[in-house]
Amino acid sequence: MSKQIQDAYIVAAARTPIGKAPKGTFRNVRSDDLLVRALQAALAQVPSLDPKVIEDAIVGCSFPEAQQGANMARLAVLLAGLPNTVGGVTVNRFCASGLTALAMAADRIRVGEAEVMIAAGAESMSMIPMSGNTPSFNPHAFERDENLGIAYGMGLTAERVATQWKVSRVDQDAFALESHRRALAAQAAGEFADEICPVDVVERFPELASGQVTVKARTVSLDEGPRPDTSLEGLGKLRPVFAAKGSVTAGNSSQTSDGAGALIVVSERILKQFDLTPLARFVSFSVRGVPPEIMGIGPKEAIPAALKSAGLSQDALGWIELNEAFAAQALAVVRDLGLDPAKVNPMGGAIALGHPLGATGAIRAATVVHALRRHQLKYGMVTMCVGTGMGAAGILERV
Repeated sequence: MSKQIQDAYIVAAARTPIGKAPKGTFRNVRSDDLLVRALQAALAQVPSLDPKVIEDAIVGCSFPEAQQGANMARLAVLLAGLPNTVGGVTVNRFCASGLTALAMAADRIRVGEAEVMIAAGAESMSMIPMSGNTPSFNPHAFERDENLGIAYGMGLTAERVATQWKVSRVDQDAFALESHRRALAAQAAGEFADEICPVDVVERFPELASGQVTVKARTVSLDEGPRPDTSLEGLGKLRPVFAAKGSVTAGNSSQTSDGAGALIVVSERILKQFDLTPLARFVSFSVRGVPPEIMGIGPKEAIPAALKSAGLSQDALGWIELNEAFAAQALAVVRDLGLDPAKVNPMGGAIALGHPLGATGAIRAATVVHALRRHQLKYGMVTMCVGTGMGAAGILERV
């Protein structure tokens, strides 16, 4: 007997500040510890919810190995003090891992297989390098020319997008500057306060001469990436880093980062049982593939698919979090789809705020659900390009 599709509601959404990698504020903080902090903060937003009714935690991570291995999701659930009855699974869709975790959690509820789920993402780019510790592509992948793009570095794919979609260096740098400007303005206005949970960082420094250990503690409550000294002149002086005569630089690319985010998703029955106020309804999710060598253009295929599934027009979106992997690909997507620049990353994007890979989808989902309520907007979207040639998009509705 088929089950009727039911709605899935987000009732809590929290994230840590984003630290710069590999030498930033969270350089010595494990991603599972950041995840524990995000989980605890999300749970604190719904004190009436009995943790015993939580069934599973789905956590996205782009490189689930070493400090992020051993099924980080289950370990973080236990470290966060949740009951032993709460499961945990770690999933990987590279940069869309956190968003995929949210979609999977929502689907479990929508088909009636669960009532309360945790969706999250966590990544430490300080501890785990961009391609993992020992990357090894299957050599059979390159027996066909159309698969060669799998091995391209992300920056090289951005160069290809910049060339094919005619995105100039000047436009990329201007986009990067605006990302920093918006992020700094949002920080100054306290716009991130609803979503960010402060993280206490404790560091110990041995003093060999005295045999003593100095302990330094500080509380991190803001994203580390936005730079007030960013200027077009400064950005223009940076050299291309992926192609000798290219246009993609460190200044118009996303920052390598550390961070975590967590959301709690429930059914309508749980809303009523525990008297919870929903932040948003999960509406739709889509993932689409594109040629690996132009992976950055992925959102231009995923966004229309997500809108079609939701039965919405593009104009219905009031807030769009388009991950700025590179200014080149973000601008190509905006121009190709005719997105309203004012609705895209109103509080800055990954160029300023950072991009902790598998955590980004959960982090930006937290941004959207709180922004929709703060600004009284109806629909919002989280979307990003994905390594090896994919795009993902998820739509949320304020209720």
